[in-house]
Amino acid sequence: MINTPIDLRTRAYQAMVEAGFKPDFAPEALQAVDAAKQQSPPPADTKLQDLRQLLWSSIDNDTSRDLDQIEYVENLPDGSSRLLVGIADVDWAAPKSGVLDSHAQMETTSVYTGVSTFPMLPLGLSTDLTSLVEGQDRRAMVVELRVLATGEVTDHRVYPALVLNRAKLAYSSTGAWLEGHGPMPSAVQAVPGMERQLRQQVALSGQLRALRKKQGALTFGSIEATPVMQNGEVKDLAVSSQNVAQDIIESFMVAANVAMARYLTEQGALSLRRIVRTPRRWDRIQAIAAQLGTTLPPVPDSRALSDFLEQRKAADPLHFPDLSLSIVKLLGPGEYVVGQPGEKAEGHFGLAVVDYTHSTAPNRRYADLVTQRLLKDVSGHGTATYSAAELTQIAAHCTEREDAARKVERLMRKVIAASVMRQHLGELFEGLVTGASPKGTYVRLFKFPAEGRLVRGAQGIDVGDRVRVRLLSVDVSKGFIDFERA
Repeated sequence: MINTPIDLRTRAYQAMVEAGFKPDFAPEALQAVDAAKQQSPPPADTKLQDLRQLLWSSIDNDTSRDLDQIEYVENLPDGSSRLLVGIADVDWAAPKSGVLDSHAQMETTSVYTGVSTFPMLPLGLSTDLTSLVEGQDRRAMVVELRVLATGEVTDHRVYPALVLNRAKLAYSSTGAWLEGHGPMPSAVQAVPGMERQLRQQVALSGQLRALRKKQGALTFGSIEATPVMQNGEVKDLAVSSQNVAQDIIESFMVAANVAMARYLTEQGALSLRRIVRTPRRWDRIQAIAAQLGTTLPPVPDSRALSDFLEQRKAADPLHFPDLSLSIVKLLGPGEYVVGQPGEKAEGHFGLAVVDYTHSTAPNRRYADLVTQRLLKDVSGHGTATYSAAELTQIAAHCTEREDAARKVERLMRKVIAASVMRQHLGELFEGLVTGASPKGTYVRLFKFPAEGRLVRGAQGIDVGDRVRVRLLSVDVSKGFIDFERA
């Protein structure tokens, strides 16, 4: 097999084109960004509530600059909390039917390949003008929630505001600090009151998560690998796991998306719903659980499945990412559908909620930008009305492009892994069998987050077996890794 180094950024660009994306922006789109820069969020705009005095913060990946979401929590005297989630106002700079909107509607999503990011909107917008960057006045759509100590949301409001991000934080360093095994980030130290604010966010996140778990939200495990680059080449793969900082953002994001969907329903408006259907292959999920000693109900039950996953995570953390992957595949992918007023929504099986939309990442996802416009319409701050036919077409295209983006990202994860492994030909590794069928036997390594095919010595082993393998060959361009049993 081919063991020649390749330019990974060029390979990522090629993968984008092969998947039907158009990674380059037309000159007209870049000119539209320049025109938008001539405008700015005017502090005197009476349509915007001025919330710049609040201790807003953002938490995202270490290198992220397309900041869509900021958060603020206030503890109330009765024991409840006031949660504000600020979402970047992208619509004002990329209005419906404009040249920027046309490109975003065609692409529908930013694609993150590990070596290159292909943004849905030009960087002048997504990482600057409409990004909730630290220390800059920005327009936002704010969802304000009242949350009881039980995690139940009892009230919500949606309105436009002027905001100011006081601290741009990263998952890795913030999570390590909050969990007690890292120093306080300098951005927290620099803002009086920010430490207390973040600890309030941790507490509220825990309340929201506890209720979601009680309702049957599913918890999965995954192995996240970030390429370590040096002189344009991937030298290693850094593995990260979910931490408390990510829990904060996930909890607040879910709460905001549920509230947005309910708000649109209450206003009698159309919505772009995000659903995960009740799994058709529940019988196969039952069979997997039975092999591990658990009997699931005869009909799909998210709470029972959630309990099973929690038990397996505690009992066998080594195999949990592979079990998670199997269950995720059987659940099927999420999709976008149009929510009609008065119609019963199908809901999101994985989150165990009926009302759900995507709203918190309008710089990165077109569905979220459309939802932002729908919210502005019903709150009297926008005129970008969509018909049911338009939304149906947008929903189908967003679903299709999201699937294409996942395939590009999955391919590039394999290509990056192969690029790292090419430096270790002939070496021995310990691994776990993750797949065994007539189509092939696959092994995931413990030392590197890489998976390859066992082309020699696969007889007599099955999923879950620990094996010792030797790296035979790689094809970096295709992301192929081949092992033999040692």
